[in-house]
Amino acid sequence: MARDNRSTVRLDAPKGLRTRVLPGRRGPGRDRFGRATESVARGMGTPYFLIALTLFCVAWMIFNTIAPEAWRFDSAAIGFTALTLILSLQASYAAPLILLAQNRQDDRDRVQFEQDRQRAERNLADTEYLAREVVALRIAMRDMASKDFIRAELRSMLDELDRRDADESDTTRASSAPARREQRHDARHDGHRG
Repeated sequence: MARDNRSTVRLDAPKGLRTRVLPGRRGPGRDRFGRATESVARGMGTPYFLIALTLFCVAWMIFNTIAPEAWRFDSAAIGFTALTLILSLQASYAAPLILLAQNRQDDRDRVQFEQDRQRAERNLADTEYLAREVVALRIAMRDMASKDFIRAELRSMLDELDRRDADESDTTRASSAPARREQRHDARHDGHRG
């Protein structure tokens, strides 16, 4: 599906189908301009810029003082008026560029601060949750049987089983004694019969 030409787009068409007549305020162009102003402002704050500006001014003054009269474009007699205008123009653009870069940095700092605050809140919530879980585990551990308690219980159960075995063996011996007597008695009678 091909895009419509500007001449064929109607004003009663939905907004998504229309092209903009005037550029919008937000867009990649504005961000690009902001990044450019930040790089210029960052460059103006370096020692290299100050050294380059000083060398430019010195070269300007030396050329307009030593060069032949026909080649000079700014007179030392009137105080290097063109140089003064150029430096004033540079300063008048530098101040707003620096302010714009500072505003953009403030916006970034504000966003970063908000993200840090949200991260700190999440960390606090996670820490509180983990603290509650640790407390719950400690309470659950208090209710659990300790190693010594389990050993004592096992010993008492073994003692009880030993007593039962001893009782059973005593009752088995006692009950087996009459049975043995009967077997002996039966064996005697069988031997007499044969």
